[in-house]
Amino acid sequence: MVHPADIQDRDGGGLVLSTLFGLYPFLSKLFADGGYQGPKFKAAQKKALPFVTTEIVKRSDQAEGFEVIPRRWVVERTLAWLGRCRRLAKDFENLTRNALAFIRLASIRLMLRKLCLPN
Repeated sequence: MVHPADIQDRDGGGLVLSTLFGLYPFLSKLFADGGYQGPKFKAAQKKALPFVTTEIVKRSDQAEGFEVIPRRWVVERTLAWLGRCRRLAKDFENLTRNALAFIRLASIRLMLRKLCLPN
């Protein structure tokens, strides 16, 4: 889901979760960063996906400087893969539905490459 930049993470997260109802019945756990912590997101998650548990991935208190945070690297890696698509390198789209369409096309391209690689 693509939404305006003036929507906070936890508010936008509730919107995203409301679109997932019934699409992924196998989904049992959701990993999120500290931006999704709080009662507002938790209430939206329980309303939209009551069978899913949410785990907030936090940075260690002892960490100094850069440190790879568990599970967050998956998101960063995926965004880097999508950023390699020239159309997504800059925000050229005027309409959010166009941006979403090109993100989907880039994701399909990535999945096809992963599926078609020789073993």
